[in-house]
Amino acid sequence: MYYSSTGTNHQLAKWAAESAEAEGAQVKVFRTAETAPDEAVASNPAWQAHLEATKDIQEVTLDDLEWADAIIFSSPTRFGNIPAQMKQFLDTTGGLWFEGKLANKVVSGMSSASNAHGGQEKTLQTIYTTMMHWGAFIVPPGYTDMSLFEAGGNPYGVSVTVDQDGNMIENVEAAVKHQAKRTITVASWVKDGQAQA
Repeated sequence: MYYSSTGTNHQLAKWAAESAEAEGAQVKVFRTAETAPDEAVASNPAWQAHLEATKDIQEVTLDDLEWADAIIFSSPTRFGNIPAQMKQFLDTTGGLWFEGKLANKVVSGMSSASNAHGGQEKTLQTIYTTMMHWGAFIVPPGYTDMSLFEAGGNPYGVSVTVDQDGNMIENVEAAVKHQAKRTITVASWVKDGQAQA
């Protein structure tokens, strides 16, 4: 599940999906709804182009969260927080939470910002705070693979810096794929354990 205005987090989500599929997981990629005013989107050509290019990707629903055993979130940072588009959707999960349908989900998060200290870690912690309320199992990458060091060394989740032209500064593809593989592995342990209980 991702939100992406100009494409970075969409790309992170695609790499994560590739890795999860390679591990044998049934994967669905969903985007959160774009809730920004049309004039805001239109003011940024890259934002407008990305929204048009991804309009056929299904928007995430509560049913999708209920279906999933594992969820990888990818979100840009907005002033050290998650964007309103992601927050608005997460705020609709109260009913599932109340019914206990989000407990024991396996979750992980990724992020991006336009500078190296732009709030990526805080953004991930914000996602994880919601997941704690769900009762989910949070699977950060930590320092479990050398690819994390090559990607900038964020133990909370892969994060990438994006320059003014929309280019990723760090090479994070291998780290994203490792994080997804780790998430799927832990999800299989949880699912196997629940089946045996």
